[in-house]
Amino acid sequence: MASAERHVVGLDISGIAIKKAMKLKSGSAKAEHCTFLKGDFFTWCPAQLFDLIFDYKFFCAIEPELRSSWAKKMSQLLKPDGELITLINLIDDREGGPPFNVSVSDYEEVLHPVGFEATCVSDNELAIPRQKGHEKLGRWRRRRVSSYSAEKHRDMLTSWDACLSCFLCLGNEKGGK
Repeated sequence: MASAERHVVGLDISGIAIKKAMKLKSGSAKAEHCTFLKGDFFTWCPAQLFDLIFDYKFFCAIEPELRSSWAKKMSQLLKPDGELITLINLIDDREGGPPFNVSVSDYEEVLHPVGFEATCVSDNELAIPRQKGHEKLGRWRRRRVSSYSAEKHRDMLTSWDACLSCFLCLGNEKGGK
């Protein structure tokens, strides 16, 4: 994901995960194009919004009661024309968690109220063998609003520009978004 055109930010609450990511990064030719931060997704307030957010199974790891807050935070972190990609770990036979039971409809239930719709949900063809058939990739964008609706909600739309998990991508100033 990381390149000269796209800076990638990895966020995790675990210091151990950040140390492992830093170690992997050190041997990469793309190391200068990525940053790893230890922080709490729900309270993190970066300086700018993201073009792309890739949620790698974070959704299934959080308590189901936090999923609406997850969706609201994703909405706050993403540019209005940005894209959310989710690796959906389909689980329907667990008691408790993490990971917790997850379905595509669980994502829709929390993303639709904050203005997202799926542009594509498909099987993850790159899943490791034991996960084949149990993972989907979801691509989500905000629904377009009419000019009347956009005018009515201008304060909400400009607040997205004021604030910025998982993996988050920023376009750079040399030609990115």
